[in-house]
Amino acid sequence: MTVRSSPLALTVLALLHYKPLHPYGMQRLIKQWGKDQVVNVSQRASLYRTIDRLAAEGLIRVRDTERDQAYPERTVYELTDAGRATARAWMDEMLATRRREFPEFPAAVSHLLMIAPEEALAALERRAGNVAADLAALDAVLAAHAADGHSRVGALETEYLRAVAVTERDWLCAVIDDLRSGRLSWQSP
Repeated sequence: MTVRSSPLALTVLALLHYKPLHPYGMQRLIKQWGKDQVVNVSQRASLYRTIDRLAAEGLIRVRDTERDQAYPERTVYELTDAGRATARAWMDEMLATRRREFPEFPAAVSHLLMIAPEEALAALERRAGNVAADLAALDAVLAAHAADGHSRVGALETEYLRAVAVTERDWLCAVIDDLRSGRLSWQSP
């Protein structure tokens, strides 16, 4: 069995490249470092499954088990040489290869004919508001990052998410304008 690359698997390997950690420490660092913007860790079980898969493939291994009366027993993992090489190979492929991803929004847009133009307009206006709020939050993260004197490389994923959000905002504004003016219309079902 070869472990399939995934954003979460790469993140686990990257965190263990930084230092040996237990799963709770990994989850805490993912959130602390803002990696939860680009990696879904809302379900703790998916982190544990990923850790189990990486360990089964020899990409990570148990370093030790921490025992403290204040906490449950914690297994600390470390990166293996095979894990380090795999992480570098995944990084190269993920950075260089454009993959077809299937997010919800384009799927919903592809079925707009199911609802009336007025319904679409209302939903897209709400989305535009959400995108504006996301942009403000991303700008705040970037400003804090710069104010703290951190290197730009630590915020590249936030820059990317901001660029994508700006493009989405601009597209939404154009479609909303076309819906409002009647340049974009269709017959309701």
